[in-house]
This record gives sequence, structure tokens and C-alpha cells, in this order.
Amino acid sequence: MNTFGRILRLTTFGESHGIAIGGVLDGMPAGLSVDFEAIQAALARRRPGQSSVSTTRREEDRVEFLSGIFNGKTLGTPIGFIIRNQDQRSSDYDALASVFRPSHADYTYQAKYGIRDARGGGRASARETAIRVVAGALAAQLLATLGVEVLAYTSSIGGVTLTQGYLDEIQRAEIEASIVRCPEVEKSRLMQEEIHRVQADGDSVGGVVSCIARGLPTGWGEPIYDKLSARLASAMLSINAARAFELGDGWAMASSRGSLVNDEMTTEGGGINHRTNHSGGVLGGISNSERLRLKVAFKPTATIAKEQTSANINAETIRLSARGRHDPCVVPRAVPVVEAMVCLVLADFYLLSRSSQPIERH
Repeated sequence: MNTFGRILRLTTFGESHGIAIGGVLDGMPAGLSVDFEAIQAALARRRPGQSSVSTTRREEDRVEFLSGIFNGKTLGTPIGFIIRNQDQRSSDYDALASVFRPSHADYTYQAKYGIRDARGGGRASARETAIRVVAGALAAQLLATLGVEVLAYTSSIGGVTLTQGYLDEIQRAEIEASIVRCPEVEKSRLMQEEIHRVQADGDSVGGVVSCIARGLPTGWGEPIYDKLSARLASAMLSINAARAFELGDGWAMASSRGSLVNDEMTTEGGGINHRTNHSGGVLGGISNSERLRLKVAFKPTATIAKEQTSANINAETIRLSARGRHDPCVVPRAVPVVEAMVCLVLADFYLLSRSSQPIERH
């Protein structure tokens, strides 16, 4: 599927080394004032070539809107947009046309379709995520009108991990002050050193992106098969190189006792609230007004210069040292993508919640 969402639906298209990548965002309500600079700023956070810890591919990533916006406001009609590819080096992939890179989608795309675009990974490239960032930035502007804010940050790279589990009061300026998007200064330095070490060795390293959302009301999410938690998991694991998803205290709860991880409910201040938030702000698949808390684990970049054993299209064993421009660690550039996908999920559930309000009786 190339479409995500139920009411707010994003369809993406394009390949890494094609003329352009693009998307259509359908279901956005009419009348939303669009901040184009904010969208471009979100893209700048994801674009390649932004620092010494990212790929050296240079793309301006200027979004061109084709439809759905007039005089700075959404029309309620499909919002079409493209980003032109400008810095392709397709010759870097000539040697990979008949070779399968270890742990990459090369093999499965070839097996499924019988044909693939080997240039830069084609459709399986993380280049596609730029379109998600544009759509997510639009969704974020819709959520902002409701007082909802989504912030993601790097919490782990290799063996370097933040001291705190979740930073509920984090601010964007603290995240963006670091080229690896880690708000803790000393851990940020160690993460950069770790990336540079593996880069010098022709290798790559993985890590974790943490994300919080503030200002969610109670009631977003659908029962049983379309839970908020389930859709978030689907959204996060649809991101390139994502390998694990955790909501709230997640795995730690599996080895604990209910008396220790059940969220305490209180009536302080005249309303029902939660003193603890082990569940990550979701109960029964529905938001409970607490901070949404989640983590996404990303594997090391699959394409590396270090020699590895692999196979070619003729089922022959080969030794491969991949060429090309690749991130030694995808985590810093994955941060805005995680934010974007969370925003798309939350905006979709907001629109769904409007259809499940009780009927007013007169």
C-alpha cells in the first residue's frame, strides 16, 4: 500500500533517483491557514547533507504545492505536492543492479515484482520519507489549533543512551541545538563520536528515537482493531530501518507487577487524572489525556563500505563493498519523520473522533 490513514489519507509516489517524489494529502479540513515556512523548516531537519553525521547527498528539498491550497488556506480538496530530485549519482549503483545488498529491500522487491529500480534503492529508499514530513507538517499545524504538540528526539545511538526515560518538558530548541538531535549535551557529544568511529570503519550504527505528544484530549482512538496504539505501531514500523516500537514503559512492564505499573487514577482538582503514566497515554487503544510517550528503534544503515558476504541475481555468493552516499546512522534524520507520522496518526484520529460524538437530543 502507498496510502496511509482513514479520513486524513496520504498517498506518496516516486523513487529515490527519479525526476521527483510527491504526495497527495486528502481529507484535510478547509480553512486551515498554512505556514509554508514551517513546512520548509521541517524538511530542512530531514534533508540529506545537513551535517557531518549524515549522507553527503545534497538536496534542497523545496516543496512545490500543486493543488488544495489557495490564498494560503486549505480548500478541503486534495493537497498535491512534489519535491524534485536534484543530486542523484545513479552511476554509484551500476554495480548493484544485479547484486542484493545484505539486510536491504533489494532482494524482496526483486522477488515480489520481478523488477526493481536499483538506483538509490528506488521506492525502498528513505528519500520517500521527505513526503511524509511535508504531510506531517501540515497535520502538525492542524493539531496546533487544538493545543497538541508533538516532539521527537534522539535518546540512544549505539551504546550511548539518555539517562532519563522520557523528557516530558523538552523544548524543540534543546533538541535542535544538537546535530544528532540529542538534548543532553554530554550524551550528544558521545553519540557524535560513536557515529564518526563507525563511519571511519566503513560501518554503521543504530539507535532509538523517543517521542512525546502534549495536549491530547481523552477519547482519540478506536476500539479493538484500530486502536491508537496499533495505528502508531503501524506508522512507526512503516518508516525505513525501523525495527521495534514501544509505547510507554513497554518491555519493562513485561517483567514487572501490576501493582507497580498500573497507572494511579486520582480526582485531584475536581476531575479524573493519572498520577503515573506507565501506559504512555493510551488505555484500551484510546488516549487518556496524559502525555503520549513512545519509542522507535532503528537498525544500522544496511548499505555499508565494509566488505560483506551477499548474493547476486544468479544466486551466486559474492563479496560486496557497497559504494554510494549513505548515512552512517539514520537516527538524527529519522527524528522529524517520527514526528511527522505521529502527527498524521493523531490528526486522523482527531477527525475520526468528530464522527463519534454522542447525538444531541432535543
